[in-house]
Amino acid sequence: MNKSLNSIGLFKKPSDTTVVVAMSGGVDSSTVAGMMKKDGYNVIGITLKLYDDNKEVAASKQCCSGQDIMDAKRVAHKIGIDHKILYYQDKFKQGVIDNFVDSYLNGETPIPCVQCNQTVKFKDLFEVSKELKADALVTGHYVKSITTATQTNMYRAIDENRDQSYFLFNTTRQQLDYLRFPLGSLLKNETRSIAKKLDLNVADKPDSQDICFVPNGDYSSVIRKFRPDSFKKGNIKNLDGKVIGVHDGIINFTIGQRKGIKISDVEPLYVIKIISDKNEIIVGPKEKLGKKDINVQKLNLLVDNRYLNKDVLVKVRSTGKLLQAKINLKENNSAEVILKEYEDGISPGQACVFYDKDIHGTKVLGGGWITS
Repeated sequence: MNKSLNSIGLFKKPSDTTVVVAMSGGVDSSTVAGMMKKDGYNVIGITLKLYDDNKEVAASKQCCSGQDIMDAKRVAHKIGIDHKILYYQDKFKQGVIDNFVDSYLNGETPIPCVQCNQTVKFKDLFEVSKELKADALVTGHYVKSITTATQTNMYRAIDENRDQSYFLFNTTRQQLDYLRFPLGSLLKNETRSIAKKLDLNVADKPDSQDICFVPNGDYSSVIRKFRPDSFKKGNIKNLDGKVIGVHDGIINFTIGQRKGIKISDVEPLYVIKIISDKNEIIVGPKEKLGKKDINVQKLNLLVDNRYLNKDVLVKVRSTGKLLQAKINLKENNSAEVILKEYEDGISPGQACVFYDKDIHGTKVLGGGWITS
C-alpha cells in the first residue's frame, strides 16, 4: 500500500486515483482538469447543461452557456480525458431559478450561486461522481482546503479578491471530505499562466461576471418571464408610515438601494425595509441602515458548536468585509448574530458566513440564511 499522501490528500498513487472534474468551460475549471491530468490522475470531466440559453444570454459574460460547453469539450479533447455532459435544465429550474424568483417576490435578495452549489453541483454531481467510483470531485473554486486522511477543512483562498468560500458555506461535511479545490493556493494570474503552459484554448477567456441565467445582470427580466403578474404598484413610505411615493414592484428594490426610488427629500433616501405581504417599500436616511443584530436560520455548521462559543468573524454579503461578531446558537437550527459594530445594508435572503483564523488561514466554520 502507498503510505504517502498524493497531491489531493489521499493515500493512493495518482495513477490509481480517479477524479471527476466539474468543467464549466472557463479557465479555472479547465486548468484544474489539465493540472490533474498532468499529475497523472485518471480524470473524467463533467459539464452541466443548466439552462437553455438564447441569443441575448449567449452574448453576455456568463457561465454554463452553449459556448462554454463547447470550450469544455475542446479542453477535454486537448488534454486527452473522458468528457460527459449532464442535462440538468429541469433540476436547475426547480432548485435555483424558482427559488431566485420566489425570494425576490418575498422582498429578499437571493444568492443563486449558493443554491446552485447546494443543489445541482454538489448534490447531484456528487452522487454521479460516486456512481463513477471516483475518489474525489475536483472543482475550480477559489477556496483553500486542507486535507488529512480523515477530514477536509475549508479556508478562504490565498487570492482574497477571488475567494469563493462565501458561496460554499452550505457544503456538507460529507461533501467537503470528498471535494478538492486545487486553486485555493494560487493567484488568478498564476492560474492563467498554468493554462497557457498547458496550451489550453481558454487561457485568455474572460471571467464570467453575470448570474448564468440572468442576461446582462437584468434580473427583473427573468422575473417578468416567469411571473409576469408580479410587477404590482405599491406604496413607498417613510419611517413614520407616511406614504411619500409609489413603486412599480418590490422586485425592483433591495435593502440599502438608493437609485431608482425617485423621491426627492432633504437628504438622500435609501431602502430600509421591504414588506412583501403589504407590497410596501420603507425608505429613510442612510444612518438608519446600520444594524448590529441579525437573525439567521437553516444553519450549516462544519465544526463542533464549541468552536462558536467565542468571538468569530462573519461575512454578510459576498463582497463584504469580515466583521467581528458573537454567535448565540438557538433552537430549530437558528442563531442570533451580534456584530461588534453597525453594518449597513444587511438583507434577508443573503447568507451570514462564519469564519475563524488559525495557523492555516481563515477557516470556514459554516453559516446560515439571514431572515431579519
